[in-house]
Amino acid sequence: MATETQQQEFKPEVPQKEHEFLKKLAGNWQVESECFMGPDQPPSRSVGRERVRLLGGLWAVCEMEGEVPGGGVAQNLLTIGYDPQKKCYVGSFVSSVMTHQWVYENGSLNAEGDTLTLYAEGPNMCGGSGMTKFKDVIEFKSENERTLTGNMLRDEGGWQQIMTATYRRVSK
Repeated sequence: MATETQQQEFKPEVPQKEHEFLKKLAGNWQVESECFMGPDQPPSRSVGRERVRLLGGLWAVCEMEGEVPGGGVAQNLLTIGYDPQKKCYVGSFVSSVMTHQWVYENGSLNAEGDTLTLYAEGPNMCGGSGMTKFKDVIEFKSENERTLTGNMLRDEGGWQQIMTATYRRVSK
């Protein structure tokens, strides 16, 4: 049996000012996206919808369902939070159409508070082998419109845009 000095009271963490950005994401969204499958191919377009809810004010949980280029439907789950100990935004992404779990680290918000940049490592999708770095940028154009731009670090250096999506709020 633990003594009184050994027991520690659990204290739930409370949202910090950095968590305010997550509130902007909450709601229901229509999504239109383009994936760039190769330099000689036209972009592949798809549509979907997303529901974003807050988990204790500390996390945004984004559940998306949309078309897959070439046919079918994907279900995606994105989480975004802020880690006060690491002093950065963190999160994860999983999809029903891939086995890789994307882990976001070292995310930062711009000074204006409207653009969040997240970094992850994942499989090279442009003909290379192994893993490479990715950068996802979420930018609010207005209260009811935001974009997501996905970029992959090329083998020769520099970021290559591989997808873009526009989100329009349907309801809060």
